[in-house]
Formats: sequence, structure tokens, C-alpha cells
Amino acid sequence: MNVKLNDNVLVITGKYKGKQGKVLKCDPKSGRVIVEGVNMVFKHEKARKANETSKIVNEESYIDASNVMVVCPACNKPTRVYFSLIDGKKVRVHGGKDGCGKPLDTAASQKKGKKAAPVAEEEAPKKRTRKRSQKAAEENKD
Repeated sequence: MNVKLNDNVLVITGKYKGKQGKVLKCDPKSGRVIVEGVNMVFKHEKARKANETSKIVNEESYIDASNVMVVCPACNKPTRVYFSLIDGKKVRVHGGKDGCGKPLDTAASQKKGKKAAPVAEEEAPKKRTRKRSQKAAEENKD
């Protein structure tokens, strides 16, 4: 499945065709996603406690992942997802004949332009000594 959590996607078929939204939940096993503001359904909730009231809730439901296209954050166009190796890692890229070639994953795009900063060496913790041995050392100095 080429769609990931928090991706901005465009619905390409069905009742909500042309609508954009953020992916709220993914289910790779069944190949379905929940998109913000898409495939709204009514759910009836029964009151479970004495002080609650029953209500009808309007919420998003799953749609098939094949019915959405990822929107490139760089050029803001819907795209097919291609994969490329960047720094030895497989990364999703906006490709094809009219693609900008920029990574779709924000973490990959940040790592692409920046070099890793050198890690500062930590000081070794002070050696712990027992109180008895400290007293003995002080008495020996006198």
C-alpha cells in the first residue's frame, strides 16, 4: 500500500471524487484508509450510563486505498507513488514523466539536504566510592 498515515490525498473515484483530505487511519491488511471528511456515515450510539443520552454521530468510514492518490507536498499535484534509493534507503518519490522527483516523506526530504551533525562525546561518570573508604583516605592524608 503506497498511502501512509498523515498523507494528504485526493479522492479519484466515487461520491467524494475531487475532495482532498488527510489520511487519519490505515489498514494495510485490508488495503483501506480513512480520509478526513470523506465517506461520512451516521452511527447510532446508545447511552451506556444513566447520565448519558443516546445520539447519532456523523463520522468518517473506510474507503479503498486504490481510490485515492497521494498529493505531492512540493508541487501540490496528485501523483503515482514511485520508489527510489536515497542514502541507501527506499523512499517514496513523486516520479513519472511530469513528476518533480522530490521525496513524499517529510523525514526523507529533511535528511536529503542535511548532513548528520557529529555526536558530542559524553563525559564518563565519576567513580563512586564508599563513605568508609573516603574517611580512611582523609585520615591517611592528615
